Amino acid sequence: MLNIFTLANGRLVQEEIEALEELSQFQPIWVDLESPTLEEKRWIKQYYGLSIPEDAMDEDIEESARFYEEDNGELHVRSDFLIDDDENPRSVRVAFILNQHNTELRSRGVLFSIHDEDVPVFRLLRMRARRAPGLIEDAKEVLLKLFDADAEYSADSLENIYDELEVAGKKVLEGNVSDELAGEVLAAIARQEDLNGRIRRNVMDTRRAVSFMMRSRMLNADQFEEARQILRDIESLDNHTAFLFDKINFLMDATVGFININQNKTIKIFSVASVALLPPTLIASVYGMNFKLMPELEWGYGYAYAIVLMIASALVPMWYFRRRGWLK
Repeated sequence: MLNIFTLANGRLVQEEIEALEELSQFQPIWVDLESPTLEEKRWIKQYYGLSIPEDAMDEDIEESARFYEEDNGELHVRSDFLIDDDENPRSVRVAFILNQHNTELRSRGVLFSIHDEDVPVFRLLRMRARRAPGLIEDAKEVLLKLFDADAEYSADSLENIYDELEVAGKKVLEGNVSDELAGEVLAAIARQEDLNGRIRRNVMDTRRAVSFMMRSRMLNADQFEEARQILRDIESLDNHTAFLFDKINFLMDATVGFININQNKTIKIFSVASVALLPPTLIASVYGMNFKLMPELEWGYGYAYAIVLMIASALVPMWYFRRRGWLK
């Protein structure tokens, strides 16, 4: 899918391109390619003179090669964006190519973005830019606003984690946690821990990208100050992710503690039963020796006496354990 974005009265206007001839009708500041076909890549090459690298969206690219500037002025940035999906939270690699200086290309002042699937941050920026005139002025502003929206999207995801952990915490701290409930809580905590880790990695990647833009001296004074504000926002998010890691560990330990308590209750039953049945076992062993002078050989009630004695020897320990409160 090939979409271009132009500025009209200070607002960002989206146009979907379905033919090469349509590109000549617009002067875009942002060209977005979502799962681009070979034909769409050929259109970009033919009209803008821009070759999209084959490894643009590779996940295994070296970290040192994710931010660099070509000799012709092209700025290449590869950054990860978070998708906070309840069933499958994940990160999507997006390749940005920004050219600001080469006057031979018709792509001057145009930001190109290439990704495999729709990114919520992109939708958020498009919605804001349509509603707020003057929010975006050039291609650099688009890239900076995307990172700003990414930091805010991460903050929203952190708020959702707070809400989910609050629900899980109430279930745990109410007590009487069954094994089934403990399993559900552990699964929920594990999901939030995974999401929290992805958010931490995402904001770290955003910090590196914004820092690279600041070092490249491509930003004007206002944009440079905005980039500094993004870094300050990311710094505050780091504190929240660290706090959430501690909270997750606490809830995890508390849940595992209740599981251990339930297991100890089961083990206690077997321990009490084994101690209570020890005297009857001893009596049965003695009577089972069949010595000549054993009572059952000369006394008609000998076996009944032995059974009563074994029952009594089992009830006495149980009465004692109950009195001490060990059976509760």
